[in-house]
Amino acid sequence: MKKLIKYTLMGSLCFAAVSCTDQEEMNINPNAAASVPPNMIMNAAEKWTMDNIYDEWFSGRQCLVYSQQWSQRNYTEEDRYQIRESVNNGYFKYLYMGLNNFQRIIDMNTNEDTKDASAVYGANCNQIAAAMIMKVWLADVMTDTWGGIPYSEALKLESDDVLYAKYDDQKELYAQLINELTEAVNMIDESEPAFVSGDVIFDGDASKWKKFGNSLKCRLAIHLSKVDSNWKTYIQQALASGVMESNDDAAKFQYSATGTEYCIFYESFYVDRRNDFAINKTLADLMKGQPDTLNAKSHPWEGVIDPRIHIYTVDDGRWNGMAVATQTGIQARLFTQDKVASWYAYQPPVLSKTYAVPLMTYAELKFIIGEYNGFSEEDYREGVEASIDYWYDVMGYSYDPDEVAAYIEAVCQNVNAETYAIQKYIDLFTNGTEAWTEIRRTGYPEQIVRPGEICAVYKTDSGQVPYVFTPLSEVKGDIIARVKYPTDESTLNSESWQAAVAKLQDGTNNYYSKMFWDARKSTYDHPANK
Repeated sequence: MKKLIKYTLMGSLCFAAVSCTDQEEMNINPNAAASVPPNMIMNAAEKWTMDNIYDEWFSGRQCLVYSQQWSQRNYTEEDRYQIRESVNNGYFKYLYMGLNNFQRIIDMNTNEDTKDASAVYGANCNQIAAAMIMKVWLADVMTDTWGGIPYSEALKLESDDVLYAKYDDQKELYAQLINELTEAVNMIDESEPAFVSGDVIFDGDASKWKKFGNSLKCRLAIHLSKVDSNWKTYIQQALASGVMESNDDAAKFQYSATGTEYCIFYESFYVDRRNDFAINKTLADLMKGQPDTLNAKSHPWEGVIDPRIHIYTVDDGRWNGMAVATQTGIQARLFTQDKVASWYAYQPPVLSKTYAVPLMTYAELKFIIGEYNGFSEEDYREGVEASIDYWYDVMGYSYDPDEVAAYIEAVCQNVNAETYAIQKYIDLFTNGTEAWTEIRRTGYPEQIVRPGEICAVYKTDSGQVPYVFTPLSEVKGDIIARVKYPTDESTLNSESWQAAVAKLQDGTNNYYSKMFWDARKSTYDHPANK
């Protein structure tokens, strides 16, 4: 952690102080801004965060394959839980860089020397609140990936000279994040803008930031639903303060087709020319109404095709998905055998230059509120409708109203914890960390292929060869529970890292230690809410 937190997006614009006046003058870049205004930092921090989460590595080769929304079609090591340490080290650093820049906005708007100048770009209180909300959103992604992480001390290196930040216990961290959201939404002045420019997510709309902050509080609360009886209180508070009311309030980052400002998913395929991914068979079969015959798993609305499949992948009428994770080499043959459409040859809408990556949708909130209301049928129906409307609208497509109406009626025949979880899982497309979190929290969808189960059948001249999902790292027979702490931390922040590892199962830095909110006792356990 030493020095890591000092790195920032705008680091090239910052200069270290030296003792000699001549050296100071000599080292000044006349073409660089003397200071960077907070709206520009917000713009850069939002994009940096989105670029490093919704990309081919953190999402494509980690959480999207863990949640079985995407599969790699060539190399399957990450799908089978063999993580590249260089990648893990890099993303731990990159996401802290995002946190640090949101903190910089907070500092600029609270410091007596800079807050008046910062107020030109939006009300101080609103800039602080928006940056706090983004900090919480990002910190939640991080803690749900690695477990306990440095947070309370991690951003104090410059202000308090903290060189070796402690790892916050995840339970205590969740409490802090919920408190920060409450503080943030309570300070928002809806009569003033959050930012006059630079805010891509809500274009400076303070009211939308408030709704997002409260809705995010609901997300964190539902994560705690199996372990903390106060979770309903948190949601009650958020509802009273004001949450998203429609798809217009959804939190998303809209990429641009201008220059190189396009979505990183697009860049990975069509700029870097990496033909590595396809829709996963688990997700595709759920949307096709196809039961898992390989593992004798049923489908709650068998034979019913989800209209969102027309825009989630290539709309070829087959919508076949890629096997979960066989051996590298076999996977590429299965791609051809199973007639999986190539995302490289036929661009699906999700890989467009201007794809709006979803931080949180209104449909997700409706599913949370519905669970809060005892798995309400009304909230469930509204959630499904909102999800379909959102995904068609954000992709710029029109749907067949008869197809949608028939689908909604079919999926509303039986409303319970399982159908809620599956619909939420489908809505969370490309939001891999949250989809992975929900699988670990609820144990649904049961259609997720677990280690030891059949993930594919390869046809040969001598017969059919079944392939079993065989992880490359120990996960105790379940899907991956967490990502290991990066190896860099063991040397740069050794004492804190060792203390954090000691709290994990078996006292080792492993992939199977459960998050504190994961109350499952077995792979197919579905613990009830408290």
